[in-house]
Amino acid sequence: MPTAMIWGASGGIGRALTAELAGADWTVLAMARQTDHLFDLTPHVYEADVTDPFAVQQAVMLASQEANAVDLWVYAAGDITSAPVADQSLDSWQQILDANLTGAYHTIHHSLPLLAPDAHIVFLGAVSERLRLPGLAAYASAKAGLEAFADSLRKEQRKRRVTVVRPGAVDTPLWDKVPMKLTANAPAPQKVARRILEAHHNGHKGHLDLT
Repeated sequence: MPTAMIWGASGGIGRALTAELAGADWTVLAMARQTDHLFDLTPHVYEADVTDPFAVQQAVMLASQEANAVDLWVYAAGDITSAPVADQSLDSWQQILDANLTGAYHTIHHSLPLLAPDAHIVFLGAVSERLRLPGLAAYASAKAGLEAFADSLRKEQRKRRVTVVRPGAVDTPLWDKVPMKLTANAPAPQKVARRILEAHHNGHKGHLDLT
């Protein structure tokens, strides 16, 4: 039975992917800040704030006691806010970078020893050229940094696949935090989850645009 580790498993795409994998008979290690509603999907649930390196390390250590190797590793955690640069506080700026970029570093840094030699590493990115809008400087910067991070990691982890999924705006509660309206054809998180699983089975690596 293959094993997946999902960071941000309680969020829209993360939860949908956890459900999709569990339904396909995967062992799913669900990592999230809010864990109450995950036990109906998988018994392997671990509480962790991705911005806290000690909490991440502890969660990975606990997960390692139940899994020999992780075949699919996904960073689906993140946050968004909307504020002009002139008005955005340093705390708000740092919160967005921590959730979308630094958290990716913490989680993969501590997870690498647990990954299978041919594991697939997936980061949830964004269609960056569509994000460079007024009020989204922090989010756009974090996602651009995440792509650069993933590109470097791909060259370091040559025996493993590294994929950045660019789903565009997805119909999840995350977008309630910004004044932009979702388009009528914004995909549901379940559709994105299925595309990620398809990409995994098809051997995809690099960038995956879902728009």
